Amino acid sequence: MAGRLAAVGSRVLGGHGAAARSAASALRHRAGMGLPVGRHIVPDQPLPVNDELLWDNGTPFPEPCIDRLAPHIGKYEALAWLCGGLGFFATLGLAAALNDKASKLPYTPKVYPYDNLRAELGDRP
Repeated sequence: MAGRLAAVGSRVLGGHGAAARSAASALRHRAGMGLPVGRHIVPDQPLPVNDELLWDNGTPFPEPCIDRLAPHIGKYEALAWLCGGLGFFATLGLAAALNDKASKLPYTPKVYPYDNLRAELGDRP
């Protein structure tokens, strides 16, 4: 693909001059932008034991891959919060299903003129 792009760039810029070679080289190297994730740093010494558990993207503060945002909350307390939240939404959905007026009355009642056609339909006062 890069070879075809380089050939097209070469033809557009007028053959095989210095500008065409420059454009072809830039197209070959991702339009001059480099790698999408930055440079690869090849390790020259053994890695630390749990190196794969740290996300180090070059910032001064590498962060752990497994987030522990609230280490003071235990797994059973987290399970209780999860069940409470899911129970709330299940109760809300059940209340909405039970109170669904559209399923009980699937059409809109018609309103006729002259006191809803009371005299015309046979209900005399």
